[in-house]
Amino acid sequence: MIILAIYIAIFAGGYFAVKQITASTQPKDYTSLKTVTFGDESAVRPNRAASIISVVTIFLLWGAFTGSSLIPSFLHAPAAFTGTGEFSYTVEAGGQSDDATVTVNVHEADGDAAEPVVEAGDGFAKNDVMSVAKYRSKLLRVDKNDELGRTDGAQITAVNGQAIAPGGEVFTDFARIGMTPKGTLNIVPNTGWQMQPLYLPPPEKVASRLAEISSTGFRNSTLWEHLGFSLFRVVIGFLIGAAVGIPLGYAMGLSNWFRGWFDPVVEFMRPVPPLALIPLVIIWAGIGEVGKIVLLFLAALWIMAIAARSGVSGVNITKVHAAYSLGASKWQIMRHVIIPNSLPEIFTGARVAMGVCWGTVVAAELVAAEKGAGMMIMVASKFQNTDIVLMGIILIGVIGFSIDVLMRWAENILVPWKGRS
Repeated sequence: MIILAIYIAIFAGGYFAVKQITASTQPKDYTSLKTVTFGDESAVRPNRAASIISVVTIFLLWGAFTGSSLIPSFLHAPAAFTGTGEFSYTVEAGGQSDDATVTVNVHEADGDAAEPVVEAGDGFAKNDVMSVAKYRSKLLRVDKNDELGRTDGAQITAVNGQAIAPGGEVFTDFARIGMTPKGTLNIVPNTGWQMQPLYLPPPEKVASRLAEISSTGFRNSTLWEHLGFSLFRVVIGFLIGAAVGIPLGYAMGLSNWFRGWFDPVVEFMRPVPPLALIPLVIIWAGIGEVGKIVLLFLAALWIMAIAARSGVSGVNITKVHAAYSLGASKWQIMRHVIIPNSLPEIFTGARVAMGVCWGTVVAAELVAAEKGAGMMIMVASKFQNTDIVLMGIILIGVIGFSIDVLMRWAENILVPWKGRS
């Protein structure tokens, strides 16, 4: 919640800052007020300054809440406590009262776990020492070395001068000291605001893991082989789905019989998530490459069919009438009117289908695969290699975004008439 609040604050601050800077550096263009742009989606263009601020903000928040060495230390969120801390406790037994001190060594998970050396002290309550890893907690039975123990009726009544009872807790400057129902102290060092590396490693660790796997590979295959196999499956499954779905969509858009026959099937399968088909596809085609391609084919088929059908339905009827009035045949109507005017819808459907296929292949590889981005994530998660999991997620996002950019570029080249009547 803290990260989200900071992100929203930076979003709002960046918006007003960029707006103010733009207004002060650019002369006012009153002629632009004559053009209505609000509500016109075609007039909306991404603000590059906002894009840069967004990416930088995400990176800074990632580094700040993981203690990254790539950003200045003054930007780091409060870190978990490490080092030596002390607290005192008061124990009563047989009408006697005594104080003792506990010295705690809070160390890194792979750091020095040696317990400090302290003197036992006077009185029946002796000083104690313990060692605990950062982000972890540990129980300490302080009467294990005292002259009067729990069997003698000894009971802890205060920590750092603050009264405590079973089920209670006291906060010190470095830890939370709780007491179990049986009177044992539970030491929980302060965790700060930073994320544990197990949950979110810093950016440099993910980058080093990417460099390592790029050079040495992962499970007997190079990184590029894993990504290449995933991309190959997506492209083949999408192409087969488009080769079947586009003609089916055209037929449904041009023929009452085809529309009536296939509409129940398409509308029934359209809302079914591709992942729900994985068990059935495994039964039909096994866990090999054929099964994965069949799953991707089914993921793309219905999207492409609906896109083609929508493209045909959206053709301006006046263009069809004009072509007929000029003596065009049905094939010429199809070739010069219907197909060109339906291509924008088909490209939009293709972008959606490629995104669905890319997400589906990763999920399919989580089930059974020898190579692939999903397989890397699945294997890494079993061994709690969060840096590899995060690396795979970033690569999947980058490749998916690149595919969408490539398809938008192809659409601009192949369908320059999009948006024109």
